[in-house]
Amino acid sequence: MDTGAEIDLDITNVAHGGVFVGRHEGRVIFTPDTLPGERVRVRLTETGKASFWRAETVEVLDESPHRLPHIWPDADISVAPELRPGGADFGHIALAHQRELKKFVLKDSLQRMAGLDVDLAIEPAGSTAAGADAADEESVDGTAWRTRLSLHVDEDGKVGPYAARSHRVIEVGSHPLAVSGLESVALTLQGLEPGRIDLVQASDGMVRLLSRPETTGRRGSGGGRGTAKSGVPAGGPGAAKAKGRRARSRPASAPLDPQLFATVTERVGNREFSMDAGGFWQVHRLAPATLTAAVQRAVATIDFDPEASNLDLYGGVGLLAAALGDIGGAGTKVTSIESEARATEHAGENLAEWIGARAEPSRVDHYLTRVLAEATPVERARLRRGTVVLDPPRSGAGAEVVRSLARVQPEAVVYVACDPVALARDVATFAEVGYTLRSVTAYDLFPNSHHVEAVAVLSR
Repeated sequence: MDTGAEIDLDITNVAHGGVFVGRHEGRVIFTPDTLPGERVRVRLTETGKASFWRAETVEVLDESPHRLPHIWPDADISVAPELRPGGADFGHIALAHQRELKKFVLKDSLQRMAGLDVDLAIEPAGSTAAGADAADEESVDGTAWRTRLSLHVDEDGKVGPYAARSHRVIEVGSHPLAVSGLESVALTLQGLEPGRIDLVQASDGMVRLLSRPETTGRRGSGGGRGTAKSGVPAGGPGAAKAKGRRARSRPASAPLDPQLFATVTERVGNREFSMDAGGFWQVHRLAPATLTAAVQRAVATIDFDPEASNLDLYGGVGLLAAALGDIGGAGTKVTSIESEARATEHAGENLAEWIGARAEPSRVDHYLTRVLAEATPVERARLRRGTVVLDPPRSGAGAEVVRSLARVQPEAVVYVACDPVALARDVATFAEVGYTLRSVTAYDLFPNSHHVEAVAVLSR
C-alpha cells in the first residue's frame, strides 16, 4: 500500500513518543491524535518498513469517552494534519486519562527492557513542593505552565512553532501551554530574521526574547539585524514587536545574541538561583520546586551521609545539589558536574553557602574516568558512602556512564529521568552491575504532552 492511502483503524494501545497503535492486516501502524478505544481514519505517511507503518489521523469515526476538545484549537483534529502544531500531542485527552497513559508507557518500558513489574504513582506538578498552597498547583486543564517557549522564523518571515513531526513553521492563534506573559509576547512577534526565537520568563516576570538567527550580515541595509526588547514586563508596553527586515545573506555562523548570557534569577521556595537567560532550566513553572521536593523525599528513603562524597551529575546550575545541601546542612559535601562551563560558573555561586560544595566543569563520562584513575583510597571510601543524583539528558545516562558509576560504588543513586525508555534501559544496565531499583515515582511536568518525568531510587 502506498503513502497517501486512507484506511480505517481500531486503536488498541498507546506507544512511547506520543503515538498510538493500530493494526492493518497484521501490521502495526503508529498514528498520533487519537487514543485507545477509538476507530479512526488515517492517511499513511510511511510504508517503507516491513515491521510497522506510520500514519496521520484525519477523522475520528468512533470517539473515546476520554476525548475532549483540544486545549489548542490550532492542533484540533478538525485542522489538516500538516497544519497542526507540535508540542501538545495529548491535548485532546482528559488530564486524568493522560496520566494513566503515561503510567502505562513507563510501566511497560520497565517491564520490557528491565524485566521489572513496578508499582508507581504519577503526580501532578506542585503536589510535592514544600509549603505548597493552592496558588502553587497546576491549572485544572494542564495549561499555562511553560516559562520557556521556542518558536521559529522561516525564510518568508513567518513566526510560529513547527508543525508536528516536521520543520515547517506554521502560524497559530494561541499558545495555551505557555504562561500568559510568554503567550502575549509570542503572538506579537514579526519582522525577525530566519532562525529560532526563545522566549524566557524568569521569576522576575520579565519576558526575554533570545534570538538564534541562521544568517549574518545584511546587504545594502546599513543596519543590524532585527531586534526586540531583551526584557519587557509580561504583557506590558514594549512587549509587542521586533522590527527589522529579513537578512538576505547566505547562511553562516551568526554571532550569538548577548542576551543569551544575561544573568537572570530563578526562585525556588526561599532560594535563588542565578543562571544565563539562555541556559537550561525546567520549563514547567512548578517543576523546580516539585523536583527539589521529589529528590529530597527520595533521599529520605536511603542512608544519606552529608559528610560522604556526594555527586550531582549533569548538575546544571546546582538545583538538585542544593536539594542535597538543604537536607545535610552547611557542611554537606557535594560536587556538581556539568559540561556547560557557564552553567558551572553559576552553580559555583549558587552553592557557595555550603562549605563542602563545589562545581566542576566536565563531561560526566570524563569525570568518572578521572575519578576511577586518580582517587585515593580515602577518596574512594568517601565516594562509596555517597549518594549520586543523576539527571541526564533525554537520551539517558547510557551504558558507559552507568558502568563507570557502578565502579565508583556509591551507596545509592537517585535518577531523575525525562524519558521512560531511556530510564528503563539504564535501570537494566544498573541491574547488570549490582544495583536494584527500590522505587520510582512519576511526575506530570509536561501536561497535555506525552512527556513525563520520573524519580527512581537505586541502591547496592
